[in-house]
Amino acid sequence: MRDSILYSAIRALVVAFCVVIGLGLGFVFISVFISTLSSSGTEGNLTTFNTEEILPNAEGERKALTSQSPVILQIDINGEIGMGVGGVDEKSIRQQLMESREGSFKGNRVKALLLYIDTPGGTVNDSDGIFRALQEYKKKYQVPIYAYVDGLCASGGMYIALAADKIFANDISLIGSVGVLSPPFMNFSKLLDKIGIDTLTISAGKDKDALNPFRPWKPSEEENHRQIVDYYYNHFVEIVTTHRPNISKDKLVKDYGAHVFPAPQAKEYGFIDFNSVTLAETLKELLKEIGITTNDYQVIRLENKGWWKTLLSSQASSLFTGKIQHQISFTPEGDLLLGNEFLYLYRPQ
Repeated sequence: MRDSILYSAIRALVVAFCVVIGLGLGFVFISVFISTLSSSGTEGNLTTFNTEEILPNAEGERKALTSQSPVILQIDINGEIGMGVGGVDEKSIRQQLMESREGSFKGNRVKALLLYIDTPGGTVNDSDGIFRALQEYKKKYQVPIYAYVDGLCASGGMYIALAADKIFANDISLIGSVGVLSPPFMNFSKLLDKIGIDTLTISAGKDKDALNPFRPWKPSEEENHRQIVDYYYNHFVEIVTTHRPNISKDKLVKDYGAHVFPAPQAKEYGFIDFNSVTLAETLKELLKEIGITTNDYQVIRLENKGWWKTLLSSQASSLFTGKIQHQISFTPEGDLLLGNEFLYLYRPQ
């Protein structure tokens, strides 16, 4: 009798669990399908991933104009660069730039780019990739790029802002942080000796296991990583001094370093062109640059609003897998650093 009751209880539990999993998976697939239809479109055989959002013009007005009206494309550089959800990366920016010449934007509608920046920076690869994508776009389509800093333009953000012809900022913004961070390396060998654990790493190639955390380090085995950091730093300095001619290399390396500066001081040092300005004032200057004297233009942002991406992120997956993740919480840069990424990132401890 007891076995029969126990068997029935287990069977009911398994059935209930399967029903919940089935409903969850069904919800996910339906959500993905609906979101794909709503956030992606087709133009001929082209698939688009971004939706158009009309932003306020220099007068604070939003107007839906004809498909022939000129466009200023606003590109937001917000959050950590190259970190996926919540930030920006090279792929997403290149997608926006590509779609700005397709579909309803055909006919050379985009007359200028406006970078809206509030970022501490991020990975070296994505910061450089976004910078190059903007440079290529500017050269190919002969459009000006202005940047407006609203908060923080540090390290990788500064790197990207160098693609702009002029950089504007409000007075509470912080700008600068020309420097590089290497992934951190920890050594556990003394702890392992203390608790009596031996480890063995098999490798081939000279210094393939350099900075192995499970054995004592040899003198100067970090040299290769130092060379990489120096290479990225010298490249950063060269980019800054080339695109910001009022900043001398000697001053940048010896005095300014990786510090950030309030906008008035950043202007004095040559990091930006104008401080104490609003976004609307920046827009007006950009309109003068491209010769638009009426309000018959639109400021448009392209944005991927596929909310299902967040739904399927690792943070939300526990809703459907039933897994509870136990983890040590690191700062955002800690996650990147532990991922063996070299960083143009400002994050005071």
